[in-house]
Amino acid sequence: MRGLGITISVLLGSAIIAYIAAFIAGLSRISSNLLINKISSVYIEVFRGTSLIVQLFWLYYAIPMLFDFQLGSNWWTGVIAIGLNYGAYLSEVVRGSIMAVDKGQTEASIALNMSRFQRMRLVILPQAVRMMLPEFGNYTIQMMKATSLVSLIGMRDILYYGDIMRSTNLAYAPLIYVIVLVLYFILALPFIWMTKKGEAISKRGVASS
Repeated sequence: MRGLGITISVLLGSAIIAYIAAFIAGLSRISSNLLINKISSVYIEVFRGTSLIVQLFWLYYAIPMLFDFQLGSNWWTGVIAIGLNYGAYLSEVVRGSIMAVDKGQTEASIALNMSRFQRMRLVILPQAVRMMLPEFGNYTIQMMKATSLVSLIGMRDILYYGDIMRSTNLAYAPLIYVIVLVLYFILALPFIWMTKKGEAISKRGVASS
């Protein structure tokens, strides 16, 4: 339980960064500006195509060695690594949801003489966000489980204390890891509930055959 605060704070920080990165990169992917589009594509492919553990070690060990620059505390390193990694995945959810909005909605907003910004803000995004909710919920659960990796850079989260207890009580190692497992499951329950609510919200007003 002593590691619970770190686990929750890393999750919240990572989620904020991931959501912001997702919308920036997702919107950039559909931008008509070629430079913005390519930069966002590189970010997405690099962070989706490499391991989160490697990214975590790169930010924690490699960057300070190569550039004599540190991101700050271990907390910031873990939050930035997890946030940017899942932001890359979520950006495709943002892009796909926006592209899934019926083209007739765009045509109708053009007929109403709306600017591109107004079309996106008032017509397309409200409909797209509803479609994003289930996937955002699923990836938030994945982020919660990924917080266990911060123990590898010395952060005292739930798994860190679990490992300490296991090393000093080898006979109870299976029980200790069962308790760690249960704690992560309890943490996931609110997000599982929110994901189900998001799925219900996303289906409202949608015609079914």
